[in-house]
Amino acid sequence: MRGYIILYCTVLFPFLSFGQILINDTIPRIAPISYEIIGNQVAYKAEMPPLNQIAGAPKAFYTYYWEFGDGNYSFKQKPTHRYTSSGTYEAKLWATNNYDNGKPPASRPKSIIIGDASDEASVDSNSPFIENDDLILKRNREPIPDQEMVFITGYKNTNNYVSSGKLYLFYNDNQFKNDNFILEDTRLHHGEKIIPLPIISETLSQNDDHTLLASSAHTTLQNRTLFVQDTTKRKNLPLTLEESKSLYRNYQVIAFNDMQPGEERNIFRTLKTTPEMIKDTSAIVTLRSIYVPDENFDNHTVKDTEMEIVTSHDPNKMSSNGWLMNYRLVRFKRLKFKVRFQNNGEGPANTIKLAVDTPEMFDKTTLQIDGMYPECPICPKEREVNYSCLDTILKKDKIIFQFNRIYLPGSQQKNVEEIDSTKGFVKYSMRFGKNFHKKKTKSRTAIYFDKNEPIITNYATTRFIPGISIGAKAGYIVVPELDNQKEYFVGATLSPFKSYRGYYQAEIMASASSYDELRNFETSSIDPNGTQSLIQFSETNTFNNISIYAVPGSFRYNFNNFFAMGAGIQLKMDITSKNDQETIGEGFSIFRNGQTTEIIRNPDLDVLETQEIKDDFTNIQTGVFVGMNFGTVRIGPSLGIRYVHNFDSPNSQIQFYGIWKF
Repeated sequence: MRGYIILYCTVLFPFLSFGQILINDTIPRIAPISYEIIGNQVAYKAEMPPLNQIAGAPKAFYTYYWEFGDGNYSFKQKPTHRYTSSGTYEAKLWATNNYDNGKPPASRPKSIIIGDASDEASVDSNSPFIENDDLILKRNREPIPDQEMVFITGYKNTNNYVSSGKLYLFYNDNQFKNDNFILEDTRLHHGEKIIPLPIISETLSQNDDHTLLASSAHTTLQNRTLFVQDTTKRKNLPLTLEESKSLYRNYQVIAFNDMQPGEERNIFRTLKTTPEMIKDTSAIVTLRSIYVPDENFDNHTVKDTEMEIVTSHDPNKMSSNGWLMNYRLVRFKRLKFKVRFQNNGEGPANTIKLAVDTPEMFDKTTLQIDGMYPECPICPKEREVNYSCLDTILKKDKIIFQFNRIYLPGSQQKNVEEIDSTKGFVKYSMRFGKNFHKKKTKSRTAIYFDKNEPIITNYATTRFIPGISIGAKAGYIVVPELDNQKEYFVGATLSPFKSYRGYYQAEIMASASSYDELRNFETSSIDPNGTQSLIQFSETNTFNNISIYAVPGSFRYNFNNFFAMGAGIQLKMDITSKNDQETIGEGFSIFRNGQTTEIIRNPDLDVLETQEIKDDFTNIQTGVFVGMNFGTVRIGPSLGIRYVHNFDSPNSQIQFYGIWKF
């Protein structure tokens, strides 16, 4: 039936390609669960739909995450699970389509009835906790907008007595405008209860200095987790909760009781990623988990889970926390990067090289390795060694990380069931250089497994928020068409902070001006006796104006640190205008006798008038301008000249000014 529909569409619409039909196919993919019960053991599997390979990507494959309904889970393709109690359980599957076009296949939950739990045979009782760990966080996939993911919280009672405590989850970082997650479901299996967040005392403990924030003595890197977990052991719980509330908008608190010494439990949460989730696929979002093992004490464990936003499930990826930075402050911070990879081959990889494109604006000498898997020491520079190590090579436009003499199994390798054991990563940080510019950067990584062709990752981008720069401006205006003209102005500008090349700028200015306007005219009249009277007038207008200039928008371009040009629209209005008018008239009498005309000066006809004329909100002008600046044009002082052409008279205006941007 499905093939028939595709053929029918192809006939009706020959201009559509077959690839487009597949992309727009709305038939959902499903992965039905099947199982076999033997006593209290259940063997699970699922029938998976065909994969739609992404062109140019490594071979597509599925990864699996199962929940068995009793508080246990598995990442195996075909797990077998032993139930310790009789009852009805609901098994669920989330399959993830790696290197595949389209959404993950859906699976309906299955109800499993266990009648006899007397069989004590064990399938897999290995604990995921290592050494002194008491909190483990995992997820089944990276977040994709408008899809769901499962977040697993494993906690353990490392005390030698029965205890009760709390688990906190903080989510939706305040640094993002929109929420990234909706907490759709929480599955509890050991009598835990969801409770309100306790009231935090406004007066924190006096002993809240940095000595309480010491990191644990070691960092455990597990091959079963998808990420580095930043772990700290802390003692001031109110301080941690206040800090967390300032970083995240949402939270959930779970209380547990009567946990036996050495007991391990799991909590499962379904998080739906929102369609408004930030679309930058190199950005990092976080979840914070806090574990209080004993409610009678403030000792607690904090783990921040970093996750990369993706548009498709690709285990080879590069990401950065510099998706949106404050340019004024970033020079004092270390920018974090992470490259993760997966060996999808049929055998192990012994040498893995990560060639990372690195823009010159970063200071490579400040490079710091913050974590890696497989975990190994840094290779010494002065000699060759015969043990596993990570070599770092700094080039002009690249940083090369090379794992030597390691063993990373392939996902297609025989007897490899734990898919996370085929994954690795390098997490590093560095600072910007001294004279870096405010511009977007793009980096990506070429990943080489032994001598195979490289796999090219996505671009990890860094960009800056525009910021605000307020400038103080003052200058002198020349209007060639006016007589005895003088005009001085002061004002302010608003623009992005220290833009690299092009940007928009708005301005507001107030000016005080004066100029003269001369007018000569004459009037004449004839007396009854036939004598003609003539008066010649000379009128002087002295204007004194207070004006407002506004530049609602102009585009400026910085060619370098010292020269910039700009163009835009200028509006002007006289707020007050005062005209001191003086009119002087000289009188003459004109006598005509035949062909003879005699002009005689007549002081009796002289006129002398003065008056003051005031107008408000008049003389509105619109014009366009082009100009240039010399000096420290991105930030600091500079000098400028601007030519303005007004659409009304007077048409020409030249501005000379100084500006200081802060």
